[in-house]
Amino acid sequence: MIINRRLPISFILKNTKISIVTILVILFTVWGLNFLITFPTIPLSIPAFLGTSIALVLGFKLSQSYDRWWEARKIWGAIVNDSRSLVLQVKHFAADDKTLSEITLRQIAWCFSLGQSLRKLSPHENLEDYISSEELEAIKKHKNLPLALLDFHSKDVKALFSAKKLDSYQYMQIDQTIVRLTESMGKAERIKNTVFPTTYKLFLHFFIFLFIVLLSISLIATGGVSEIPVLFFISLPFILLEMTATLLQDPFENKPTDISVTALAKTIEINLKQLIGNTNIQEAAPSKSYYIN
Repeated sequence: MIINRRLPISFILKNTKISIVTILVILFTVWGLNFLITFPTIPLSIPAFLGTSIALVLGFKLSQSYDRWWEARKIWGAIVNDSRSLVLQVKHFAADDKTLSEITLRQIAWCFSLGQSLRKLSPHENLEDYISSEELEAIKKHKNLPLALLDFHSKDVKALFSAKKLDSYQYMQIDQTIVRLTESMGKAERIKNTVFPTTYKLFLHFFIFLFIVLLSISLIATGGVSEIPVLFFISLPFILLEMTATLLQDPFENKPTDISVTALAKTIEINLKQLIGNTNIQEAAPSKSYYIN
């Protein structure tokens, strides 16, 4: 997630260089062809109307992309809350320090594993620091590792209930927390696996470039090469806003604009370890970049 308002130019160029080159090619091509052929007269109102239409569509895409990003952030906010609730419930409902420690560390592992899984990275990376070797070997057989970890949660809670360390009400409360964690995982996976319609980007780029062509033909014959910088800076906001919408629409792609799932998981780790009195806590290092992962 981007935390610095001053974005490096390299980040912007990396995501817009193809579009910028395309715009410059169009502008110089139209300017060069102006010496060879006579373009038809295009009233300025035509590209102006097209530009207004593009702005409306672009605004809609930007809004929808941000909604996806914000929904993902709210999901991880719920994961933070339910992770804390789970440990608090087990801590105060069941007088079993061993199970409390196992569930706490496993919940930390679940947060890290879910974040890795959503980003299509290794979901069992560094889990040996939080769960036993037996559990680690067992979950490696599963396609969905976070779900397997929640299954271990449910088994431990059921064992506490069978041992009369939880009454029916307490058991249901903890079970509901695990259900909410499962729902949050499913919601995050839905966002990850639902592709934002690719036609938005294709058609939007087509009409932006068409707008540039029409505007170039309307103006370049009157201003010559001096109009190229003006046309370029008129076109640039469309490209930059489209880039922003495209980056926001996929919040789990391991990019600077992602939801900072690793940083959130680290926060959960610190909170939960402090709740159970675990002193093996390594504070998160401050970010030296313009974003946190």
